[in-house]
Amino acid sequence: MTATLHLLCGKIAAGKSTLAAELSRQPGTVTIAEDAWLARLYPGEILTIDDQVKCSERLCEAMAPHIVQLLKSGLSVVLDFHANTVRRRAWMRGIVDSSGAAHQLHYFDVPDEVCLERLHRRNDAGTHEYKVTDGEFALFTRYFVPPTPDEGFDVVVHRPMT
Repeated sequence: MTATLHLLCGKIAAGKSTLAAELSRQPGTVTIAEDAWLARLYPGEILTIDDQVKCSERLCEAMAPHIVQLLKSGLSVVLDFHANTVRRRAWMRGIVDSSGAAHQLHYFDVPDEVCLERLHRRNDAGTHEYKVTDGEFALFTRYFVPPTPDEGFDVVVHRPMT
């Protein structure tokens, strides 16, 4: 069985972590969750989008060789890191190329109003490392870029049930 790198692209509260948990139940599969790592490595230090970008880039640099090694050893990895920009997806593409693993880019095509409804429920439940305001959602969404065919990913599209 070939190791697979699962990548997640979608706005905040689109369903990425929910799918990550589902995928991680497959045998020989581990999840690496960016938000969990950032919350533990940089508690109280991520106050702005610039802080988030800086800390996230550090984490990506540190984790890439580890992820490649996991994939080369035959483990599948659910990378619960956002794949929401061309730059971030290029970093992920490098992991795919270096490891020789199969991959799937799970793209969540979910309207903002659905994401916001889910975000409010998630915030109220307190089940996530970060509470995100509507303003922060809007700020992060400004940077969201859907994947395009020329990026060369095997894309699986997820849409909410209507």
